[in-house]
Amino acid sequence: MRIAILGAAGFIGTNLSLFLIDKGIELTLVDRDRSLFQKQFLDTKSIKIIESNFDLKTDFDLLLRNQDIVFHLISTTVPTTSNQHISEELMSNVVTTSKLLESCVKTKIKKFIFMSSGGTVYGSDCNCPIKEEDSTNPITAYGIQKLTIEKLLYLYKTMYGLDYKVIRLANPYGPYQKPNGVLGAVTTFTYQAINGECINLYGDGSVIRDFIYIDDAIKGIMNIALDCSNERTFNLGSGKGTSMKELIQKIDDSLNLKLEIKYLQERKVDVPVNFLDVSKYENLYGPVQTISLKEGIVKTAKYLENTTGKVLSKSE
Repeated sequence: MRIAILGAAGFIGTNLSLFLIDKGIELTLVDRDRSLFQKQFLDTKSIKIIESNFDLKTDFDLLLRNQDIVFHLISTTVPTTSNQHISEELMSNVVTTSKLLESCVKTKIKKFIFMSSGGTVYGSDCNCPIKEEDSTNPITAYGIQKLTIEKLLYLYKTMYGLDYKVIRLANPYGPYQKPNGVLGAVTTFTYQAINGECINLYGDGSVIRDFIYIDDAIKGIMNIALDCSNERTFNLGSGKGTSMKELIQKIDDSLNLKLEIKYLQERKVDVPVNFLDVSKYENLYGPVQTISLKEGIVKTAKYLENTTGKVLSKSE
């Protein structure tokens, strides 16, 4: 089996690559800059690394030659800023992905795995936990582009028989996620906690999200990728909702730290409540979550200590 991962140097791509390396899979890893990859990838013989942008000039036929499965993990923007440049958001993601799908058909890709967004495609109108069949009314351009690509995949399946799976992922966290506050509340807050920094919290802390540790997410992603059923779209998360206030309290309790919180004005792009119904997945593969949020926070803190040089002690 030969697998190409687009967006392979990112958080999910790095963890997915590490998982597949352990399985002895032949990988082609694609991202915009070789320097973004973890050093251990550069010397691994079973890996081919390709530097490439994700735009209309990209030669996707060349990138996908002799591949069996494609993982599309790329998004050129993030939810919090996507509404600032809506036309660019759609052009850089939707139009470019349509060209990618054309190449998948030409190169006879056996299966296409798309990383959608369980946190943004549904919008604010659904009751939680949200099922895959619930209404989809995104309130961000990020969610709109994800949903539009899902529809494109259905079209390419109908027209050309392109096999695909859509993964509506919740909020993953853990090793190799950058604690820069752009994505990943658990990782960012944990990093700020162990470094004695003030935690910036938008709104009153009542926003509820679904957090899943990256190891559980990768296991789920691979189960869905190799799924042979006719199911196309899967939610993937813990199936539990945690408010931002509860998250901060769990970090406090897990690490035995007193945290300082700075409350900021709430953001219009934040859906008030979002957590996923994962029963479709669990009926096929069993529980998604094997690592609790508390355990995941501790694991994330240990990773951050090892990579940042910050040593956490119970007395801090």
